Amino acid sequence: MESRVVPFTVLGRKDVGRVGGKNASLGELTTRLTAAGLRVPPGFATTAEAYEELLGAGDLRERVAAQIDRLHEGARLDEVGAAIRSLFLTRPLPAPLRDAVLTAYEKLAERTGIPKPEVAVRSSATAEDLPEASFAGQQETYLNVRGGEQLLDACRRCYASLFTDRAIDYRERMGYDHLAVALSVGVQLMVRSDLAGAGVAFTLDPESGFPEVVVVSAAWGLGETVVSGQVDPDEYTVFKPSLKDPALDPVIDVRIGAKRLKTVYADSGLTRTVDTPDGERGRRVLDDDEVRTLARWAVAVEEHYGCPMDLEWAKDGRTGELWIVQARPETVQSRRRATTLRRCRLTATPVPPPLVEGIAVGEAIGRGPVVALDTPVDLDRFPQGGVLVTTVTDPDWEPVMKRASAIVTDHGGRTSHAAIVSRELGVPAVVGTGDGTRLLRDGAPVTVSCAEGEHGRVFEGLLPYEETETDLADLPATRTHVMLNLADPSAAFRWWRLPADGVGLARLEFIVAHQVKVHPMALLHPERLDPHDRRLVDRLTEGYPDPGRYFVDRLAQGIARIAASRWPAPVIVRTSDFKTNEYAKLLGGRPFEPDEANPMIGWRGASRYYSPGYREGFALECRALRRVRDEMGLTNVVVMIPFCRTLGEADRVLGVMAEEGLVRGENGLRVYVMAEIPANIILAEEFAERFDGFSIGSNDLTQLTLGVDRDSEALAHVFDERDPAVVRSIALLAARAHAVDRPVGLCGQRPSDDPGFTALLVRARLDSISVAPDSFATVKQHVARAEAAEEGDAGESGAAGEPDGARGGDGRGAP
Repeated sequence: MESRVVPFTVLGRKDVGRVGGKNASLGELTTRLTAAGLRVPPGFATTAEAYEELLGAGDLRERVAAQIDRLHEGARLDEVGAAIRSLFLTRPLPAPLRDAVLTAYEKLAERTGIPKPEVAVRSSATAEDLPEASFAGQQETYLNVRGGEQLLDACRRCYASLFTDRAIDYRERMGYDHLAVALSVGVQLMVRSDLAGAGVAFTLDPESGFPEVVVVSAAWGLGETVVSGQVDPDEYTVFKPSLKDPALDPVIDVRIGAKRLKTVYADSGLTRTVDTPDGERGRRVLDDDEVRTLARWAVAVEEHYGCPMDLEWAKDGRTGELWIVQARPETVQSRRRATTLRRCRLTATPVPPPLVEGIAVGEAIGRGPVVALDTPVDLDRFPQGGVLVTTVTDPDWEPVMKRASAIVTDHGGRTSHAAIVSRELGVPAVVGTGDGTRLLRDGAPVTVSCAEGEHGRVFEGLLPYEETETDLADLPATRTHVMLNLADPSAAFRWWRLPADGVGLARLEFIVAHQVKVHPMALLHPERLDPHDRRLVDRLTEGYPDPGRYFVDRLAQGIARIAASRWPAPVIVRTSDFKTNEYAKLLGGRPFEPDEANPMIGWRGASRYYSPGYREGFALECRALRRVRDEMGLTNVVVMIPFCRTLGEADRVLGVMAEEGLVRGENGLRVYVMAEIPANIILAEEFAERFDGFSIGSNDLTQLTLGVDRDSEALAHVFDERDPAVVRSIALLAARAHAVDRPVGLCGQRPSDDPGFTALLVRARLDSISVAPDSFATVKQHVARAEAAEEGDAGESGAAGEPDGARGGDGRGAP
């Protein structure tokens, strides 16, 4: 085999020491995974032996070693890096290496039939793209390289880039011997993505590490803008279990990025970055079929390597074909302890409005003075613990980034350079703020919070916060299932490590208010809106010929993220339970909502679903739920009807659902009812004939049992969920429901705050208790202690004197 240059077709993972992680991986993809349908552009790589030959020419090795010694003696990093790079750039490649590269290039030309094929020239270090370390972006890449002379120049520059300031700093930090790391140059046929699009794909959620999804990012043009963070890309989330069934649609979330820039070929060679035309910015880069193809390839690569992967892909604008151009092990989430949950929480009361918002990277909080920079600076000019604020980062920023307490950028998505490096460093970052550099004043103290899901926020001042770690392996097992209350789809994946028994309450109101942002009837009847609201609705639904489809898409995607986060455990989704005054506050809501003296006990819940004033809106909710269950395959979704006052109302709502394709029992569909009205308790057996389970809404049950407005300050001393009347109703419902094999759960805040109330629920033999994620560990321990106390007193009777009800006939704890 040629000692200096080898084609990808003879390389594999075993050759990392010879051609570096990147080129070894390209060889592995070429030789082992094309059978799975992957397309990998052909190419070749120089070897570590060739690099050693280069170092051995003249006194290059000795002169590089002398510069490294200077660094260890206190010389400035930028001076040492510049001196070493100059050593590589001022001398030609050894003749045998030069001839081998040109010969391989000529063979590539013969294979493609192109006299001077455009190629990508990439650096691949022998310590790069390993599971225990990521050198991604440390060395240079050159695109659209044409002809022998450009190729040789790009190779020389790649060799020099082994000693960029960022690469030297990284090896120092990771403990690598600079002269023990060799560099291979990969030469790969270009994919004409300048005429289409490119991006990256992770085989897990890069923020939370949730392993059941593939996340694909995409932008127009060459992929450099996505990796560097110059653009806010599209992001497509694919649910892996549904990907296995060709009859299902596994694309559970689609987010369209701004994509304001794109990189294309330059007329004189190499590349240039230009403004993206307005018509492309709001358009999807990939359709669902292309997203599915990339996701299938990504899963095949992950299964082959046996670890989470980070891939780069490109679409050829001439042929429409997709290609994988790089693959490396993911190195951040895969190294986290799966049993440890780290949590940060702002403790300021109240939390002030944010100065800027963007995409959260990491799940931490950082504080310090704003250090606003246009370009990287010397380390001694960046204070330890400062908050770096800039437009976009690239690898040159890394020595500065590791000194920062937090990072804020104007541009970039979750797969940008700033995001990738911030995760590896453990530094919180808010990327894609749009105007952070304009709104954050240099030197001003700020708090950067990435602890509330996907939305990162920057606050004025140094806000107090707390940080806790929970070892989930130490949580006790319980007979009573402990589930989660989730509302924000963007935060759902971050809780996947919790050993919860499902989701006991997912509220559609949050998704409608924050992701749909418009009253459903306003979408169906825009003629009833005033001109101002109609313009806003038109802008929101731009690109949707059917505005109702907009509602269904956004709602379905929100539900799907929550359902996917706990698959296959049950996820109980409550249909919308806004009060009329809350509905009226939605965009376009005022013409469709009456003024009520007491909305709390007015036109809400089940009464809306069959009413002419909202029947069409409920149909959209049903369409979204049906899409999630039947088309996306998330059959763990359980539908729950709130505020159902009468048996006749229950029958009418179930009839409407059936008309919209949601038939109880079909495709495993279960329908629950909120038990929050005394009528639900009194007629428990009759409601059980119509519904598959009960979930107690303790706030409404308390206010309607005691006749107290739960929002009344004057009667706050009367409102008590531990009142004997309320507790007895809970125990009575459990006994009656279990007698007819129906599970009963409770969702609410009280168990989180009150161990005594939790003990009452355990004694009442509830099947499940559902709480906020940040209370899960505490409530799990409360439940375990209550169960242990109950077992220690075998003669204990039910709560408030009621006899214990037997559990459901199958003994299930989850609803």
